[in-house]
Amino acid sequence: MHSTKNESSPKTRKGKQTFLSVVEPAGLMAFLLAQLPDKSRNTIKSLLAHHQVSVDYKIITQFNHPLKAGQEVIITWTKVQQGNPNKGVRVVFEDPYILVIEKQPGLLSIATDKEKQRTVYRILSDQAKESDPRNRIFVVQRLDRDASGLMIFAKSKDVQQLLQDSSQKGLVKRKYIVVVEGSVDQDQGVVTSWLKENTARIVYSSNIPNDGQKAVTRYRVLKRKKNYTLMEIEPETERKNQVRVHLKDLEHPIAGDKKYGSIQNPMNRMALHARFLELRHPVNGNKLQFETAIPNQFLYLFPDKNRKY
Repeated sequence: MHSTKNESSPKTRKGKQTFLSVVEPAGLMAFLLAQLPDKSRNTIKSLLAHHQVSVDYKIITQFNHPLKAGQEVIITWTKVQQGNPNKGVRVVFEDPYILVIEKQPGLLSIATDKEKQRTVYRILSDQAKESDPRNRIFVVQRLDRDASGLMIFAKSKDVQQLLQDSSQKGLVKRKYIVVVEGSVDQDQGVVTSWLKENTARIVYSSNIPNDGQKAVTRYRVLKRKKNYTLMEIEPETERKNQVRVHLKDLEHPIAGDKKYGSIQNPMNRMALHARFLELRHPVNGNKLQFETAIPNQFLYLFPDKNRKY
């Protein structure tokens, strides 16, 4: 039987967090008791209950969660938000510097002239101020109202700038799952164009080099049938409405995206989900990866008993 002492596990503390490397299999509670001998069992239970323990940057609350050699356990010593799934926002990860959430469709990212109250930004900002009125949340990127999936927010202006700079340099990787109209012939491909925006705020493509902002989008077909295709989309650039415009250019607009050519709406929403997010932590430099499930609404259109997406 392996010891749960893990005395050789490297321990580093960076500001408001402690990083613990797992060198041999152990249960999470036993590991934390061994690595934090000055903390009581009740204190560790409290850390777990308040979402302050992560394994490989995934929040874990179960005391008996099994650990594997090579994993990293992160303790955040400041309390984090727990989110409110009933309001359409679920916290996926939080530390003193960043906040990663999953939003549901129908919720705006930030306020507009018509909607100022029920937005992701307002919900997160209000929750942050509950623990300290000085806390602030900063938007890094937006997600359309009718889309769903992963979003990242910063907790300071400096971190916001670092994340936005990383996005512009292509250091942040995002992948989307979409359902488009019609059956896409090619299994994979790349769309490249120069994007422009007209006075009606409609983004469109120009094929003239340097006539607008260059945009590159990779796509891969996951499943197809006569009327719809399930696809994974990986944009190489970060441009407004890039994915929506490029799928329209393929003559396979996103289902439910009337603004960009869709005539069908089988899910009563835009069939775009931000599924995957990868980046380097703007403060400690660690590689972060987050992934969510494909919405069941999408999968119901493609029944498959042997599905492995």
